[in-house]
Amino acid sequence: MKDLVERPASKNLATNIAFLKDQLAVDKSFDLIQLDLVYHGVEMALFVVDAFAKDDALTQIQRELDHLTPEDVNENLINGLVQSRIPYVELEKEKDLEEVVIQILSGPAALLVDGYDEIILIDSREYPVRGPEEPDTEQVVRGAKDGFVETLVFNAGLIRRRVRDRTLRNEYLRVGKRSYTDMCITYLEDIADEKLVNHIRSSLKKIDTDGLPMGDKTIEEFLFGQHYNPYPLVRYTERPDVAASHLFEGHILLLVDGSPSVIITPTTFWHHLQHAEEYRQKPIIGSGLRLVRFLAVWMSIFLLPLWFLFAENQALLPETLEYIGPNESGSVPLLGQFLLAEAGIEMLRMAAIHTPSALATALGLVAAILIGEVAIEVGLFSHEVVLYLAIAAVGSFATPSYEMSLANRFIRVLFLITVSVFHVPGYMIGLLVLIILLSSMKVYETPYFWPFIPFNWRGARDVLLRAPMPLKNRRPRAIHPADPDR
Repeated sequence: MKDLVERPASKNLATNIAFLKDQLAVDKSFDLIQLDLVYHGVEMALFVVDAFAKDDALTQIQRELDHLTPEDVNENLINGLVQSRIPYVELEKEKDLEEVVIQILSGPAALLVDGYDEIILIDSREYPVRGPEEPDTEQVVRGAKDGFVETLVFNAGLIRRRVRDRTLRNEYLRVGKRSYTDMCITYLEDIADEKLVNHIRSSLKKIDTDGLPMGDKTIEEFLFGQHYNPYPLVRYTERPDVAASHLFEGHILLLVDGSPSVIITPTTFWHHLQHAEEYRQKPIIGSGLRLVRFLAVWMSIFLLPLWFLFAENQALLPETLEYIGPNESGSVPLLGQFLLAEAGIEMLRMAAIHTPSALATALGLVAAILIGEVAIEVGLFSHEVVLYLAIAAVGSFATPSYEMSLANRFIRVLFLITVSVFHVPGYMIGLLVLIILLSSMKVYETPYFWPFIPFNWRGARDVLLRAPMPLKNRRPRAIHPADPDR
């Protein structure tokens, strides 16, 4: 589809109606409505998408149009309608018919008046929307229970409710040559890096695609690329309080209409390991929870390869650790057991996602009791493989970021294969490559492994320990590490 060329509206109502009917294919789509109106001898036309129309508002507007006076008709009728006659807040005048087509398909109603080359756009749309329920993947025991929804305006309101700052900016953009997807860049103007905001804005405007079928995920791929890097370069959240706290730290949010997830950028590796629950408890409790979470994450990556290394090389073990290793080897080699079990857990995860909630618990019980026990009894798996894989799986589920848990799972499998081929050198090489990958990555100009590489003491302390009264004296900054008090 070629880029749209501006088409000025005509003062002839019939000409404008013919163009809109042709472009919108009103006669071929039952949900596109064209309403011909006449008030005090003035011919008008109303175009609207039935699913987005707010019936009460449009009915009230028609009542007001019926009260037009001869004085209204003789003067500049368009200005009179916008300024005093149409009882609605969101009104706009537009002279480009191509833009009018896009606006109608986006939801607003278009009012055409004979004799005028300006068209009134009435943003009376009302999207179907679910309630702002607590996200399933970011639940907390204490704290707010609301979450983002699929409507852009509602999500911006949930953020502004928590950030009543006069420097909060919600910049509107439209991306996609066919989908015309609404987007919003949200940031605090006096805290966020202006160069970074400009870079993100210009990058979004350069996106050349028909549409955004996967919403925010498509935006991430266009902005950051690195398609062969398993680690996430942005953080997703469905919690307004989490999004608001990142604004105060200088991060930038990207909201995409139709998605309940908000993109937070730039982020480091450690941002994906934070959870709102840590800030809903006392600082010492929150710090303890964070350290336990870190331990679970590291175990999910390194425990299985390390146990496999010792199990395959018993000579490396001191006498005190001789119990490590399978008592019964089983019918399948250890590497095959691990790979089969990893694939089995992934299958169970997929099955749980596609299983109705009422049956998901039963599915878990069947998988844990029947499949696990039978697999051990027939010699497919050894007891130790099931134990250590269960520990690694718990660590994956304890990772707050779903994208980070998937990346760690992928790295774990690569570790296992490398160790099985090269043994001790393979483990060392794999660990070295992982550290080089994480330390060399950057999200814009933010080092991915900051504050440990490059090292920053204050930042490292904030990563390891949950600081009391966050944001009281300074902001924990990864974006401006040289200026943490900005």
